Amino acid sequence: MNSETLRWLLAAHAIVTLFMTGLIWFVQVVHYPLFDRVGKADFASYEQEHTRRTGWLVGGPMLLELGLAAALAWSPGGTAAWCGLGLLAIIWLSTAVGQVPMHRRLERGFDQAAHLRLKRGNWVRTIAWSLRGVLAAQMLATQ
Repeated sequence: MNSETLRWLLAAHAIVTLFMTGLIWFVQVVHYPLFDRVGKADFASYEQEHTRRTGWLVGGPMLLELGLAAALAWSPGGTAAWCGLGLLAIIWLSTAVGQVPMHRRLERGFDQAAHLRLKRGNWVRTIAWSLRGVLAAQMLATQ
């Protein structure tokens, strides 16, 4: 891979990773804590619409990030790229076994225990994406 292609790959990777890092912090600090303010009567429809809209917003960037992270890991990205890919595996696993089941539970109506697990469990993704953001910026800066 030539240096221009690698630089483009690193820049695209940093952009999508930092986008997801900012988004997860918004979700963690603002969005999820406000779920209990929606009102029980409207919560099920709110959660269903929230899940649908969020899927459109994060689905593409998450897949793009995965592809870029994998490409970097098999390029001269080095240890940082492999660590970033490992963090991404943690994020995807946490999403699949933590966040998605809690959202499915909340789609049936507000559930305080599910809400609490959603907020607490999301710290795994928030921390992992924050670390990925640092790695992505570091890889881009040192190229």
